[in-house]
Amino acid sequence: MIFAIRPEPGLQSTLQAARDLNMAVLGRPLFEVVPVAWDAPDAQAFDALLLGSANAIRHGGAALEGFADLPVHAVGDATASAAREAGFTVAETGSGGLQALVNALKGEMHFLRLAGAEHVPLDLPKRVTVTTYIVYDVRALPLSGSDEVSLRAAEPLVLLHSAAAARHFADECDRRGLDKSRIALACIGPRVAEAAGGGWRDCQSAPQPDDAALLSLAQNMCH
Repeated sequence: MIFAIRPEPGLQSTLQAARDLNMAVLGRPLFEVVPVAWDAPDAQAFDALLLGSANAIRHGGAALEGFADLPVHAVGDATASAAREAGFTVAETGSGGLQALVNALKGEMHFLRLAGAEHVPLDLPKRVTVTTYIVYDVRALPLSGSDEVSLRAAEPLVLLHSAAAARHFADECDRRGLDKSRIALACIGPRVAEAAGGGWRDCQSAPQPDDAALLSLAQNMCH
């Protein structure tokens, strides 16, 4: 059995992608996304917005209206779609993570990065500067009794979309006394796999940080 534990609404996106592939994936969200109050800076000080998650758009609040004229550089298709729906113009959509996106930039750029409390650090080229504002946080939820029953019932495979998810799931397994050697992990990237630690039945990383690659990895691991 395959489980996805990411928060809504991203969870529904993963489940739909799985259905499109005729994969049976159970949604068991162990996180909730909540907005964080922030004091918006002057939009004229920036050339563009840098977004690593659609949650920045969903939870940025009314202050986002002040940045509607800034082009968006989005980490992937889901984030780009959320930005367009909110009225932003998307200048670039990445496919290999934020680091690859900024590495490929031509010329100088000063970004306003809207991010979660936990976000991927970037190694910036000299021509690129980034000012980061935290606009949302992801809060961890405990494993429920039914979650525990499901995880004990078979040799499950769990999809992990972030390092925070990996750490939290590992901690919850320890707290509940679950046997990690019976649980396999499919991680969206090496950083996530590293955060999960050891002791699992299997732990592998997708070649690209997106749902398509993650679900393909999960299919291969199940076979």
